[in-house]
Amino acid sequence: MKLLVLVSSLDLRQPFSATPAWWQLLKGLYEMGVEVIATPYQGAPIESLWWRSEPNPARMQGALFKSLRDFSRALLPARTAGPGNEASRESLADKAVRRVANTMIAPLWQRHLERILVDETDVDAILFLTVPLNHLRGLPGYIVSKFDIPVFYYDGDVPASLPNMRGFASGFRIYQGADLSEYTAFISNSSGGSALLAQLGAENVHTVWYGADPEVFSPVPAPAQDIDVLFYGHGREYRSDWIDRMITVPSKAIADSRFAVRGTKLGDLGAARPLPYLSFSKLREYVCRSKINLCITRSAHASVYASSSSRPFELGALGACIVANPYLGIEEWFEPDKELIVVNSAVEAVERYQYLLKDERERTAIGDAARQRVLKQHTFRHRAAELMRIVQQYI
Repeated sequence: MKLLVLVSSLDLRQPFSATPAWWQLLKGLYEMGVEVIATPYQGAPIESLWWRSEPNPARMQGALFKSLRDFSRALLPARTAGPGNEASRESLADKAVRRVANTMIAPLWQRHLERILVDETDVDAILFLTVPLNHLRGLPGYIVSKFDIPVFYYDGDVPASLPNMRGFASGFRIYQGADLSEYTAFISNSSGGSALLAQLGAENVHTVWYGADPEVFSPVPAPAQDIDVLFYGHGREYRSDWIDRMITVPSKAIADSRFAVRGTKLGDLGAARPLPYLSFSKLREYVCRSKINLCITRSAHASVYASSSSRPFELGALGACIVANPYLGIEEWFEPDKELIVVNSAVEAVERYQYLLKDERERTAIGDAARQRVLKQHTFRHRAAELMRIVQQYI
């Protein structure tokens, strides 16, 4: 199988949190025998051992476009246009920016993809990987019609990306003005989001959860577990209450424990100390230095059934003792009380931390069980195989 992948970014320095996951997914496809051609929507075309890269045809325009978008949002942050509730209504700035993208950027991408498909006559399918689909309206239908190959869209941010959610402050509003029926099939990270995507016009909907590459996220011996409780993440959006319940309050209540956090824009963290950011690869060391690792999932994902995010699988692959906030559908991936612990309040968090910090054998057993579950069901090679089966249905 040969796939042409239009990916949001291949540059780990860009502020797209899913980029490490897409690296692992593309690597998983390579390991399953898929030939991958990857072309980035934002940033530079990064070459790797696992895919061949094609240029970003609108790199200069995209950088200018992002600057204009940020500037316009600063000027018109609150005004909205169109029907619907406040969350689903599109701001005037976003509406203007979308029109500019359709006029200036979409034609560049059409010519770019057309050129690749003419040169590469054996491409089996195209995958749009979490790019702003309303910026490219009309392009999927054109490709399907002219080249008679399926075009898939994979949204890795469901449900937060959907119009009935607020989206992330830093992100694009990708559904307003889009036509989901242009795509052969839609894929998302969320089981519960499938019905929502169908309501928006997607004709065929599938789920492929996140996972982890156990060779990338492999445990390393730490000189000492000098951190008692660690949280690794960025921003309070959609999880402010659980940051307070699982970090701020417990770090003050368990005075003799060492809480640490690696992240930004997290607000009041009580007695937790910040760790320096050195690179994404530092995550593995920090996790292995920690006796307990927190998985605090944003409510947008935690409240819609089995809406996967990367962190549970990364921590599981690293053999971490995971303590998580309530997460609807988490039992699809890990067995509570055996492969991770779920707490329902600040009081319960304190009690569980105190118990686990005293029992190394229990922590080790939970971490070992979580890693074995990832190896059995949740690697990105598993996800690549699932994606290949979906694509093959439509070839």
